[in-house]
Amino acid sequence: MASLETSTVRNRVTLSKLGLGCAQFGNLFRETSDEACTDAVLQSWSAGIRYIDVAPHYGLGLGERRLGQAIKSLPREEIVISTKVGRVLVASPETADQQDDQGFVVPADVKRVFDYSRDGIMRSFEDSLKRLDLDYVDILYLHDPDEHWESASTTGVQALIELRDQGVVKAIGAGMNQHEMLTRFVKETDIDLVMLAGRFTLLEQEALKELLPAAIDRNVGVVNVGVYNSGLLSKARPSQGSNYNYVPAPEDILLRVNQIADVCERFDVTLPEAAIAYVQLHPAVCSVVLGARNGEQAKENVVRFAKVVPEELWVELSSKGLIADPKLFA
Repeated sequence: MASLETSTVRNRVTLSKLGLGCAQFGNLFRETSDEACTDAVLQSWSAGIRYIDVAPHYGLGLGERRLGQAIKSLPREEIVISTKVGRVLVASPETADQQDDQGFVVPADVKRVFDYSRDGIMRSFEDSLKRLDLDYVDILYLHDPDEHWESASTTGVQALIELRDQGVVKAIGAGMNQHEMLTRFVKETDIDLVMLAGRFTLLEQEALKELLPAAIDRNVGVVNVGVYNSGLLSKARPSQGSNYNYVPAPEDILLRVNQIADVCERFDVTLPEAAIAYVQLHPAVCSVVLGARNGEQAKENVVRFAKVVPEELWVELSSKGLIADPKLFA
């Protein structure tokens, strides 16, 4: 069985440097099967991945149910599982004949209700434990509290701390697609980790200004996700019509991606390999989480993660002004 490097955050949790993301387990954009999801987990396990992330949002609970089944044969104490709170799933019989309108191919028989109150957090957490068929999770994140800073940073964080003190959660944090509010969570609350989605990548380095230095100062781990920027960096070359931040990529962004790809090809490195390697260079990043729909994708993630990227690639990219110089990360 393979092993991967790990990071320990505040002596609370130890994460493999590569994690598995389970959004696709919830039928993101298209259907997948229970068997394919289980294969993704088992292939990831065999490769040494010990950190798996999920959320109630993924398929209106389907992602959690599938993950719970997929880990049945594995030693629970050796896996770090994270899920999220902030969206309570509420029965919605009036929309049961419709499909979910947030990208998941599942019936909309429940609806998401944002709730960062203590009761909302506790209810969401208890429901997640039932779907996962677990009696604890290792990490619990506040999920996308963009419009709910006041409640998320007070009753939300307080509820997470209560669960951490009870021992049913080992570490707590917040996960978002923006870096500004995550910086506030790091500086103003007692969290252990942040999950940063799409804001520290080959294309975007704004998080270098405040969030990542603040995370180091406060000893907060950064789990980096969305490193492909909605799939734009997931192939050797972007195709016309590729998405960037969930909408068609502008021409200037496509030009920049192709310029980065030009340099990568000279060093026999693919664009996705560079995307994964680059974010690992920052000392605040404790794990990079990549999604997989099946075992083949899980294996491909591991191959890409293992690619050794020469320092000269970063030197050329930074000299051309295409990325921030990794030498400035320390």
